Amino acid sequence: MTISPLSLSSLQRALAEGWRVANATRGVSIAYALIFTLGGLVIMGGLLSQGWSPFVLAAAGAFMLIGPAILAGFFGIAGALEAGQAVGLGSILSGYAQASRALWALALICTLLFMIFVTDAAILYAYMLGSTPVWLDNLLPANANVMSFVRWAGVSGLVVAFLLYCVAAFSVPLLCERRAGLVEAVVLSVRVVFTSFIPSIFWAFFLSTVTIGSILFLPLLPLTLPWMAYASRALYRQALPAT
Repeated sequence: MTISPLSLSSLQRALAEGWRVANATRGVSIAYALIFTLGGLVIMGGLLSQGWSPFVLAAAGAFMLIGPAILAGFFGIAGALEAGQAVGLGSILSGYAQASRALWALALICTLLFMIFVTDAAILYAYMLGSTPVWLDNLLPANANVMSFVRWAGVSGLVVAFLLYCVAAFSVPLLCERRAGLVEAVVLSVRVVFTSFIPSIFWAFFLSTVTIGSILFLPLLPLTLPWMAYASRALYRQALPAT
């Protein structure tokens, strides 16, 4: 399979294409994204009600570890639009039905990394902040323990996220379209990332910043999540064009 090098202009084209598809499928895309928005609302509400306010940042970052597993639904929507078919909730199910079974193995890896990160973050939280509740209004004043937790949890999450990004960024789309098996898809994904390292890292930074920022300002997520998903699909097709 031929790998086409990416550039910063590739990212611009992918974002433009992602925005176009998100607008063309606005209703069903927002409805699908609302599932994860409501889940985020429940998790964040639970953390805030227990006085675990600093952990909200870690939870928002952890979403990036399971995010790849939800792409199949967006691929189903985009595929239906591309084929000129009616776009609806059935398109989401079709996306999962058409994806390779190996996608679930990759989703299991994402879940495992998610659990490792959350466990590490919880241990750090207990060590640095203990059982004393930290309410939202106490986050604003300078708090050395809170800042230490955020810093070290961020370092831990960054390492795990980078590993997952290399493995899943382009393998998930390949598996969604059944263009490769699990091992080949993972190898190709790593090769694409290191072939176009600077654009790939810039994309990872932009993707994580927009997504985590939208989780922290949750009403934005139903709008930005489809955009980022379709942009990721467009970027993948530039990097690994169909022959």
